[in-house]
Amino acid sequence: MNRPIRRALISVFDKDGILDFAKGLAGAGVEILSSGGTARLLGENGVAVTKVSDYTGSPEMLDGRVKTLHPKIHGGILALRDVDGHLADLERNDIGTIDLVVVNLYPFERTARSEGASPADVIEMIDIGGPTMVRAAAKNHAHVGIVGDPQDYKRVLKQVASESALTDTLRRELAVKAFRHTADYDAAVHAWLSRLDNDDAPAEGDLPGRLSVDFVKVQDLRYGENPHQQAAFYRDQQPAAGSLAAANQHQGKALSFNNIADSDAALQCVRQFNEPACVIVKHANPCGVAVDNSILGAYQRAFSTDPTSAFGGIIAFNRRLDAETARAIIDKQFVEVIVAPEIDQQALEALAGKTNVRVLETGQPADANELDIRKVSGGMLVQSADDGMIDESDLKVVSDKKPTPEQIADMMFAWRVAKFVKSNAIVFCKDGMTIGVGAGQMSRVYSTKIAAIKAGDENLEVAGSVMASDAFFPFRDGIDAAAETGIAAIIQPGGSMRDDEVIAAANEHGLAMVFTGMRHFRH
Repeated sequence: MNRPIRRALISVFDKDGILDFAKGLAGAGVEILSSGGTARLLGENGVAVTKVSDYTGSPEMLDGRVKTLHPKIHGGILALRDVDGHLADLERNDIGTIDLVVVNLYPFERTARSEGASPADVIEMIDIGGPTMVRAAAKNHAHVGIVGDPQDYKRVLKQVASESALTDTLRRELAVKAFRHTADYDAAVHAWLSRLDNDDAPAEGDLPGRLSVDFVKVQDLRYGENPHQQAAFYRDQQPAAGSLAAANQHQGKALSFNNIADSDAALQCVRQFNEPACVIVKHANPCGVAVDNSILGAYQRAFSTDPTSAFGGIIAFNRRLDAETARAIIDKQFVEVIVAPEIDQQALEALAGKTNVRVLETGQPADANELDIRKVSGGMLVQSADDGMIDESDLKVVSDKKPTPEQIADMMFAWRVAKFVKSNAIVFCKDGMTIGVGAGQMSRVYSTKIAAIKAGDENLEVAGSVMASDAFFPFRDGIDAAAETGIAAIIQPGGSMRDDEVIAAANEHGLAMVFTGMRHFRH
């Protein structure tokens, strides 16, 4: 049934459109209660308004922290109009009903994202009275309307002006929207407080007993992995600096589902390197990775690994993108997305002619203690991010032949790349660049063969190079296959029941081999 709107409580931080809305309500005969700055705005512009403090008989206190937290406010909102006991309580305590609550909340998220805002500043933007009124009105939506979004003012006013009431349908719809808003608001506060002090973060391996996942839609996408799938891109309430979700897109078409997934894979991989580095990703796998003294040199070497796969790929850098490198890319290949922490204006000008190329500037990365979350049927898999890395001192030489310093440097490079290649992952590397990558095979032997085929197709010399494997070799056949291609040294986790057999194979072939004691599966 329709519920009459006789008295409205208006208390908003965002005052956009509120004056016209309040005038419309007053013109429809609605009595208006208000507080603080909202009451001043309405009164100064000729809207008849009763201050909440006058209505309740209690002054605002604690610098405005306590204004609407009063029985005359919440009794008027929460009372069931069809329950005699509730109506008797209202009459006994001289409380009138409040039929419409118009509230929007302090800008917590905006303040939390503001540069220079102190923790105390952000905490002051944690609204208490606002969410309390919103939840009260939404709970009692059978009798009360709740308006939190200025976009809803027109349709609410249209009903009130024409019928002096709101329909059940509209009140229920507004209540659903209100609870979604307060849930988002609480989630944003929780996320900010959780990140406020990393010293208070859960111990490593201590995942939460209950996980609330809250993301904000950035955009609808044309489709998902395939054209028949719907898709959208969501970001964290407060995405970490330097993340893909926080990136600025300078030009190009809207990012697709696959563009976003591949760009993030490239970005995460390239940030593993301290030297100027380039990563080219195709279908979630690095097809070319290299370091050099400049990003131009790194790009040229990465491209040479697999020019065929690089066509239509994603290119990521860990240094500022300059004009010379930008021109080299568009002169050499078709590229879907270029990602860099910073981009020169001259580079943007060089890329401007290729209007379809998406150009993303991420900013410098910040530490982000993020969880890796994957949806499965009826639930989610959650793990800490694979941040595990090793240094040279962690390597255990298990072969008779010792690796040279140059081989150790290449093994460390290959190990970083293997972490981002789909399992079973095999990476061939020499002189700080990949020369062959085998990804996503059911057999590690076949990944080895594919890496060798790719190197051969590009006339890259495998002899004397190193090989990284993301997990241990269960049999010696992977070592035999590597030796046949000319691999000289192998880095792998170790830990197989047949490690002795695998080590013996390396010794038979005269290979150097080290164990890391750490696995990097990527499914």
